[in-house]
Amino acid sequence: MLSAVCLGETMAMLTPAQGVPLHLASELHCGIGGAESNVAMGLAAMGLQTHWVSRVGNDGFGLRILNELKDHGVDVSGVEVDSARPTGVYVKVPARDSNPDAGSSVLYYRQGSAASAMGRETLANPAVASLLDQARLIHLSGITAALSPGCLDMLEVLLTGPRDGRTISFDVNWRASLWDGQDRGVLQRLANLADVVLVGKDEAEHAFGTTDEAQLRRLLPDPDVLVIKNEAISAISLNRNGTRVEVPALSVAVVEPVGAGDSFAAGYLSGLLFGLDQKASLRRGHVAAACTLTVHGDRGPLPPADELAAILDSSDSDWAAIHGEGGHFNTRTGA
Repeated sequence: MLSAVCLGETMAMLTPAQGVPLHLASELHCGIGGAESNVAMGLAAMGLQTHWVSRVGNDGFGLRILNELKDHGVDVSGVEVDSARPTGVYVKVPARDSNPDAGSSVLYYRQGSAASAMGRETLANPAVASLLDQARLIHLSGITAALSPGCLDMLEVLLTGPRDGRTISFDVNWRASLWDGQDRGVLQRLANLADVVLVGKDEAEHAFGTTDEAQLRRLLPDPDVLVIKNEAISAISLNRNGTRVEVPALSVAVVEPVGAGDSFAAGYLSGLLFGLDQKASLRRGHVAAACTLTVHGDRGPLPPADELAAILDSSDSDWAAIHGEGGHFNTRTGA
């Protein structure tokens, strides 16, 4: 069975109930949030044997994270439980009615977290080393690089090591607050060491100083493929051999954008692991993202297998006619 390892921090996520301003809230909803674990759950939903590697505190938040990952079919045998450091926490602050265009914001409480203590010794853990040796895919993100010098060192060890048949993917996942005062040039160096790089067009300007496709490919000459997520318009893959493939995004009634990028990554990467070409893999990414965009929460369930197959195999004209809403899709063919 194809095996994937996703490595990075997941935190407890607290959200004021019913959109009440944080300073007035008497109830906070508790969930979990982490880019790499979102991808892990997405890959598991697509039938891949998936493992999440990280560290959590020996606390209720850490236990909740482990239980939720297991409930979604993700193996957590490579997770270390730290008795001294806590699980990271972040708070989602709702948009204010007085200024709805400002959108929601996030407060992070992750400094000194258990996951920030990851390093090359994490890779030496026998359980983790075994998972990495058996993996066909190792998925990383730029978030981890900003957490601590040890986390950065760990990524560099992985990215500069022998592949032995493995593919390493790197999602830039730009987070402005994490890179404040830090050298963002690190992201270019790390991304250029990966086999597959995913970046949102909006992120590219912050991380690499440009949104121009040709310039991005010149800045990242070594990866086999660079995938640019052009928001609600399209996704573009730029192969090292010069091949360019662009697939339009599906029409969707957006409920909440959170987690869509991670869902896209899971869909696209699953396509690569199953041996699909770039067009088919990009389509899988779009469908997975659409499932998340049209529901509340960080992940939306995939449609039934027959419906998914019909969507993915549709003609270009039928693909353009597909509309997603409420976690469901309508097509001209009735899929």
